[in-house]
Parts: sequence; C-alpha cells; structure tokens
Amino acid sequence: MKQFDGIIFDIDGTLAATHDLIFASFNHVAEKYLHKHLTTEEIVALFGPTEDAILKDWMKEHYDSARDDYYNFYEAQHNEMAQIFPGLYDTIELIKSKNIPLGIFTGKGKDSSLITLKAIDLLKYFDLIITGDDVEEHKPSPEGIHKFLDTYKLEPSRVLMIGDAVFDVIAAREAGVQSALVLWDDYSRSKYSDVDADYVFRSVNEFSLFISNNI
Repeated sequence: MKQFDGIIFDIDGTLAATHDLIFASFNHVAEKYLHKHLTTEEIVALFGPTEDAILKDWMKEHYDSARDDYYNFYEAQHNEMAQIFPGLYDTIELIKSKNIPLGIFTGKGKDSSLITLKAIDLLKYFDLIITGDDVEEHKPSPEGIHKFLDTYKLEPSRVLMIGDAVFDVIAAREAGVQSALVLWDDYSRSKYSDVDADYVFRSVNEFSLFISNNI
C-alpha cells in the first residue's frame, strides 16, 4: 500500500559521503588564510549557517578570495573524496518513476549543493531543492519542509524526511512529517545512532526495500 506522497532528502551523509570533503575544504582555506588546521570537532561546531555565512564571519576582508578557493577546492576534489552511497541511485530512480514529488532540504548553501548533486548525477531527479540559502531559519527549523508541503499541497503525515542527523529528525517532527534516520555514513553512525526517529536504516539495502514497499 502506498504510504508516501512526497519524499525529502538531506544531502551530506544521506545521499553522498561528503563529510571528509567538507572538512578538507574548510581546512584548505583555514590553512591558507588563518594559518591554522582545525579539528573535525571545531569544524562541526560551525555547522548550522551555510558555508558562505561561515566564511564571511571567518575571513572578513579576505572573504571573496577565500570563497572562491573553498568552492574551487570542493568541486575539484569531489570525485576523489565524495561519492554517492552505492545503491541510492536506483532507489531515487524508482521514486521518480512513481511520479512522487522529490525534494532536497539541506543546510548546505546552494553552490555546494548543486556541485554535489551534479557530481553524483542526481540533480535531474529532484523537483524542488531547498538549501540554507533559501530559508530564513536553518534546521532544526522545519521551514524548508513547510516550503515543500506548500509547493505540492501535501498532507504532512504522508511525507517522509530522510536525513542522517538529529536536526533532520527534529525538523520533520516539527513539520508533522515522518522521519527516517539513515546511518550508513560512518560519521553519522558515530554521532546520531541514538536519535529517536520514526524509522532508522543502517544500510542502503534496508532503506531501498522499505521504499519499494511503501510507494
């Protein structure tokens, strides 16, 4: 029986293994402009605002050149450092074949979101892409989910938000949609395995089977 009329995905740690690339990109500009190397914990503590907002706060008068360096590095290293999680491409294709609206809701900025979605060849499948540049309030605010619901006039209880972090689950709960926590990324699994979501998936195969049975 069809359970979902709309599905929303996060990007980092959900569609693609991008965490190492993000950490490397921030350190690329931190070392060049701030002359220091940041730990993973220090970088994660910055998350919430988009990359642009973080770089603006960091780099001050060097923002423009640091921004260019960040995105040039992020794009140039993407194929080496970040890939789609195996098996997800077929699952996205299946959802699309059922004419179910597919959305992105991510805290990433628009530029890095588009770089990643193009690099993993998924951009063509998503009907609505909501990034950190498209909302006033970032996750765990449900603003991006509300935009998706309003665009497609969907009943919240029949929409699924899929992400790898506690903020995705909180945003889903606040919007009244169902939540799926995915833990197939090593970083996410180490940080968020005890988050209380409607569904928890530890492998793409497990998730894919669930989706095929519910759309």
